[in-house]
Amino acid sequence: MSELYQTPLFALHHSLGGKMVPFAGYSMPVQYPLGVKKEHEHTRQACGLFDVSHMGQVRVTGPSPAAAMETLVTADVVGLPEGGQRYALFTNSEGGILDDLMIVNHGDSLYVVVNAACKDQDVALMRTGLGFEHEVEILDRGLLALQGPQASEVMRRLCPAACELRFMQHARFDALDGEIWVSRSGYTGEDGFEISVPAADTERLARWFLDQPEVEPIGLGARDSLRLEAGLCLYGHDLDETTTPVEASLSWAVGKSRRLGGEREAGFPGADIVLHQMQAKDHRRRRVGLISEGRAPVREGARLFGADDREIGVVTSGSFGPSLGAPIAMAYVSVEHAEKGTTLYADVRGKKLPMTVSAMPFVEARYYRG
Repeated sequence: MSELYQTPLFALHHSLGGKMVPFAGYSMPVQYPLGVKKEHEHTRQACGLFDVSHMGQVRVTGPSPAAAMETLVTADVVGLPEGGQRYALFTNSEGGILDDLMIVNHGDSLYVVVNAACKDQDVALMRTGLGFEHEVEILDRGLLALQGPQASEVMRRLCPAACELRFMQHARFDALDGEIWVSRSGYTGEDGFEISVPAADTERLARWFLDQPEVEPIGLGARDSLRLEAGLCLYGHDLDETTTPVEASLSWAVGKSRRLGGEREAGFPGADIVLHQMQAKDHRRRRVGLISEGRAPVREGARLFGADDREIGVVTSGSFGPSLGAPIAMAYVSVEHAEKGTTLYADVRGKKLPMTVSAMPFVEARYYRG
């Protein structure tokens, strides 16, 4: 543990009884005394607080930062209105995904949030790719996620104006004698907020949230089962540099203006491959959702077989879905086996367990769109 990084809430996690584990180079709580299943259920029913300060928070400044960023990502950044937030993908020359990220238009700059495990390489990529005219500044800020159907009720006590935001909108507000950056977004499929604050103010804000009767601290275990039920990818598991956006069922993350015939067609690394796959539909595999019969979860790495006993794919994320009451998974399978309703068979300790290709999300999203 001594070699791991610590978030600004490290001491608070210990005081709350958090079970600490290594994650993406940080010491992070996998669960609290409430336990993973109850933490998951509490987030779906009330409101959970997540420490996501291990994520990389970056400010990009310089001339036309949105246009410059479009040379590195698939998203329409130029068309992002001030205060808007957009999901994007860094790609390589083969169209593979280097990371997924969030980009916010801060007016005179871009605010970018990247995955913890990819933070160093993403910053290096931006510094090299954007050139000397642009500054890529790593911010010393904490990041909290307040998620669940009662998140808005809790936020209203702290910052009523933030409750006017709609899904994927971002703004800066005064609260608790300081400025907070708030986006209406999250990683659970629930309504909620992600709140960025200076590192020194993170614990004070977290304690304020935890003093609210609806709020419980939530660890990595429940964060994973919640995002899986929501059909959301985890980089390094469901996405990697050998996977294209089309194979990952993330073609929607390629902005319309960046597609064939768009006003700023292509222009990102691997665009020729990605746009060809989108048009020709000749990719060989696709990310799908799976629901298993029985109660035994099918974990990452399980091999998948067709009815003819031919291997046709592999599970990339798998767990029991507490809200759904069944084992669920995400997997990459050959396209001829990717249709909804197809029965596949997972090899679990030598036994072939039937699984059915399902639409995602597994649990209906409850994002607030106004």
